[in-house]
Amino acid sequence: MARKLDNKVAIVTGATTGIGLGIARQLVAEGAKVFITGRRQAELDAAVAELGNGVIGVRSDVSDLADLDRLYDEVQKHVSHIDILVANAGGGSFAPIGAITEEDFDRTFAINVKGTLFTVQKALPLMRDGGSIILTSSTSTTRALPAFSVYGATKAAIRNFARHWILDLKDRQIRVNAISPGPTKTPGLTGLTSSEAEWNAFEGQLAAQVPLGRVAHPDEIGRAAVFLASSDASFVNGVELFVDGGMAQI
Repeated sequence: MARKLDNKVAIVTGATTGIGLGIARQLVAEGAKVFITGRRQAELDAAVAELGNGVIGVRSDVSDLADLDRLYDEVQKHVSHIDILVANAGGGSFAPIGAITEEDFDRTFAINVKGTLFTVQKALPLMRDGGSIILTSSTSTTRALPAFSVYGATKAAIRNFARHWILDLKDRQIRVNAISPGPTKTPGLTGLTSSEAEWNAFEGQLAAQVPLGRVAHPDEIGRAAVFLASSDASFVNGVELFVDGGMAQI
């Protein structure tokens, strides 16, 4: 039985854990040949081993343009083109206005905004016409959280990239869409707490804000990415797809 992404080549940045790993897992399950990136070699090796199916890991920091060049050089050693690019790598930290440092600002924008832009731009010579680019945004584009303004600003920029790039890439019929996940059980989220009891309490607080009454599993975000990557979404372009259990809709 044919799978949705058979014979497709995909890259997922920031895919060693969490949402990126969930996306990579689902792309693999639907038949794609997948390249993943991460900044830490041990976590990258573990993710490659977990995913199997010929997944190739390339150590890369998306905020380092030389690293991105090396990523695409490595990709070209194995394949001649890319069909699917998931610019997922990102991160942020809590700091209210009045306590934001220049270092916090520069680091978050370098990874989330600069990294996303150049991940996409440097991939374009390899992108097949009619391909799919997926950007990982966040519900923080529309739903404010205390002490998270810098992160929210970067994710709003990413969402805006999708709107503009569909015009820049229209002649190549490359679709660009953004996924905005709600609270998802990832190491990045659980790492904000210091104990299992603290996490359980935090998870309960998050779940109470979601109409479905729970946080997401990374694979649920991955299945949304499969939709956007596949021909099922052939007329979906420039959207922000909320995968948030309804959290940002109320």
